Amino acid sequence: MFAEYTRSVWDAVIGQPRAVEQLTRAAVAPVHAYLFVGPPGSTKHEAARAFSALLLTGVDDADSRDARLALAGEHPDVREVERTGARISKEQVSDIIRNASLAPIEGSRKVMVLHEFHLLESEGAARLLKTIEEPPPSTVFLVLADQVPPELVTIASRCVRIEFSSIAEASIRDVLVGEGISLEMATLASSAAEGNLTRARVLAVDPGLMERRAAFAGIPFRLDGTGSTVAALCTELNSLIEAAAAPLAARQADEATTLEARVAAVGERGSGRKALEERHKRELRRHRVDELRSGMAVVAGTYRDALVSGRAQRPEAAIHAVQRVHQSLESLDRNPNEMLLLQALLLDLPSMPAV
Repeated sequence: MFAEYTRSVWDAVIGQPRAVEQLTRAAVAPVHAYLFVGPPGSTKHEAARAFSALLLTGVDDADSRDARLALAGEHPDVREVERTGARISKEQVSDIIRNASLAPIEGSRKVMVLHEFHLLESEGAARLLKTIEEPPPSTVFLVLADQVPPELVTIASRCVRIEFSSIAEASIRDVLVGEGISLEMATLASSAAEGNLTRARVLAVDPGLMERRAAFAGIPFRLDGTGSTVAALCTELNSLIEAAAAPLAARQADEATTLEARVAAVGERGSGRKALEERHKRELRRHRVDELRSGMAVVAGTYRDALVSGRAQRPEAAIHAVQRVHQSLESLDRNPNEMLLLQALLLDLPSMPAV
């Protein structure tokens, strides 16, 4: 007879055994601030909630009342801060400082979870430094960032750094299958997600995924050196990307409808309308960028496969193409116009003969 499985606060943290081990030990005698660094979809957000639950309760019991609330992002002593604009402004930093100074509502400890802090303005970083360096004894900061830009270096030096890595493809596939996704679709989604579990969950229920991957994979065979072909390809790809955003747009519409109903019932004050609109814009942009990253990786794979199989008639051109794609992938981090970036890339890529 098998023993009944006891849920852990760490169940939603996938493929990060070292981080879980570090944080489990740290919860015994926590310091004032931790910096979680890792790519999007590496479950560092889930780890922040799990660590918060452990800090509040002292035990790994996901079914306790405090843990359930912390894991759901609803505990009054766990304050999660999302940016409201393109970057985290000095005004938002002032609000963080004020909230950090307030006493816990229910217990003896408060946790401040600061999301996307790689987008912190330099002026805001200077203002926040002292608070993170010397917060009230009851406050613990969890600072989450995709990477550590110059604006974050000084704050990073005041935190215990916890590294998160991209999740292995097999681990993502197993999670998706466990959530009821077919093995075929889970395998395809985990391959396309590039280590991002959040994106993999979206792709796993996306009926257009195979069509988009095929469209990107076929680009090198359709290029002919003309701007008209590049323009047509970009229009086609843009339409596929926009169609893939339909489920996200539907969910956002539902959220907006719920908000409007609440505003009608209780009034506009404190409704969070602006924050919701800004979050929706960020989600749509991230969707576009993720789609382009995934698609560009498929294009690079087409040229690499040609090199490996010996089908590349001009190996040096195929090598240049792979390098050029990776340059464009790096450029996506600098907030470019995505379609202009794609057009410039396709104009510079060599054509390949049809197989």
